[in-house]
Amino acid sequence: MEGLRRGLSRWKRYHIKVHLADEALLPLTVRPRDTLRDLRAQLVGQGVSSWKRTFYYNARRLDDHQTVRDAHLQGGSVLLLVSDPR
Repeated sequence: MEGLRRGLSRWKRYHIKVHLADEALLPLTVRPRDTLRDLRAQLVGQGVSSWKRTFYYNARRLDDHQTVRDAHLQGGSVLLLVSDPR
């Protein structure tokens, strides 16, 4: 049964949004295994630069190597993408 769940997670998709500090909400479709780096690539594909910006979710800073599953993102989650203060 556990193997079946792991196999099905490959097909699972979440519809999330990224809120840019100075712009609107951008919708993204992600998989549980996608990393934040993959999300950055999707944003670049939409013409949004994520260079020197950091993702936050529920007031927690997220690292690029984290997966959607690691960050506990679900359908309807909203990520904040802000300029890196460093």
